[in-house]
Amino acid sequence: SSQVMGFAPLPEFLFSSHSKSLSRSSVRSRMSLKPPKAYNSLQKGALIWDPKPLQVKKIFEALKKGLNEYLEAHQAELDYLSGRHKDTKRNSRLAFYYDLDKQIRSVERYIRKLEFHISKVEELYEAYCIQCRLRDGATNMKQAFSLSPSSKASRESLLELYRNVQECTEDMCFIEGALEVHLGEFHVKMKGLVGFARLCPGDQYEVFVRLGRQKWRLKGKIETDDSQTWDEEEKIFIPNLHEKFEIKVTELRGLATILVGVVTCDSINFFSTKPQAIVVDITELGTIKLRLEVLW
Repeated sequence: SSQVMGFAPLPEFLFSSHSKSLSRSSVRSRMSLKPPKAYNSLQKGALIWDPKPLQVKKIFEALKKGLNEYLEAHQAELDYLSGRHKDTKRNSRLAFYYDLDKQIRSVERYIRKLEFHISKVEELYEAYCIQCRLRDGATNMKQAFSLSPSSKASRESLLELYRNVQECTEDMCFIEGALEVHLGEFHVKMKGLVGFARLCPGDQYEVFVRLGRQKWRLKGKIETDDSQTWDEEEKIFIPNLHEKFEIKVTELRGLATILVGVVTCDSINFFSTKPQAIVVDITELGTIKLRLEVLW
């Protein structure tokens, strides 16, 4: 039914949730958690990285904007189908009428899922902001106590504030992991290199795309008619909060490889209902560009 309005439906996996209960009564025991390797050691009390509130805010705003775009598109589809539903009822075309009725119910269910998904993302971010403010407050108090004359009471207060900062930091890391569950997938398609005179028939290139631990390595060749053939055309990447796409292009000449360029690409603009055409300058002067298409 989503094809009626000509846009890609939001993947069902976006609406899945992962639950895990932890022993201490913290924010972690009241929300969905993602259990990747990056967070395993947190369960043992060891921190891997500091939370990055500014980056999380940017991703949250982009994610919410993209989800709202999907919601508006599905609402428009529902309005369109409802209009046809009324016209069909007047014309008494029963078979088509019931088919439309089925489509309308499907879109309505999808809209409810989207609304729940948006509310879940907002809930997670609200909890994240609370822990961030608590951590900032505890950090400021810890700094104030450290400047005061040392005493047993001040040392005990400093120790308690240190524990509070650690707990808030851990909670923020866990919320970041829980939020990543709701980021969906990026389907990245290879559209080829653009280089004008720099690309000649017979030239062979290797493109290496990395997002965190996820990697995509593909090889291509410039044909005699200036077309390009690549051994792979599409790769699915799971977005995360902290990593940018890193793209490396090398030219293959026999047994030798010549580095053409390395660039990074932020994923903020990829949270959209429409496929995003990406053209990045591989060389500093832009003599060779790489064309990709990203569908969220």
